[in-house]
Amino acid sequence: MGQVGIFDDDDRVELLDGEIVAMSPIEPKHASIVNRVNQLLIQKLAGLAIVMVQNPLRLLPRSEPQPDFILARARRDFYAAAHPTAEDVFLVIEVADATLRKDRTVKVPIYARQGIVEVWLVDVAARTVTVYADPVDGSYTHVETARGEETVTPRSLSELSLTVSEILGD
Repeated sequence: MGQVGIFDDDDRVELLDGEIVAMSPIEPKHASIVNRVNQLLIQKLAGLAIVMVQNPLRLLPRSEPQPDFILARARRDFYAAAHPTAEDVFLVIEVADATLRKDRTVKVPIYARQGIVEVWLVDVAARTVTVYADPVDGSYTHVETARGEETVTPRSLSELSLTVSEILGD
């Protein structure tokens, strides 16, 4: 739709289960966490995964969310030919402040139905990271919430370990 001019490049929308959904404006705290996590991910995952920030994820047949982070399998073309799909993804990270309810009740279930192996939901207000892993029949069988100095490590990228405090900052 962007290519044919229905939406401008500046329009912040994503496709979720066939519905075009407006994305919330990015507040400074949210942006700060994304910047911090981006730096940590790039330092720790150089050569192991491609770190994508707020880019589309193609989930057929009717979703193209734009999570805050996609950690994807390395590809020589850096996904120039097409956006990554569920099979390419090690981890999706959503940073949620104003979007917590939508992320938890709409986006996480979409990721589970598509077989995304792991999702981290960073709850800015509660200062927690909820890990969703092991999707089976459209829902995650493992859900765990970490806080403070507790460590989260993706199952598919054991080289990456972060504390909740590192993710959220001081």
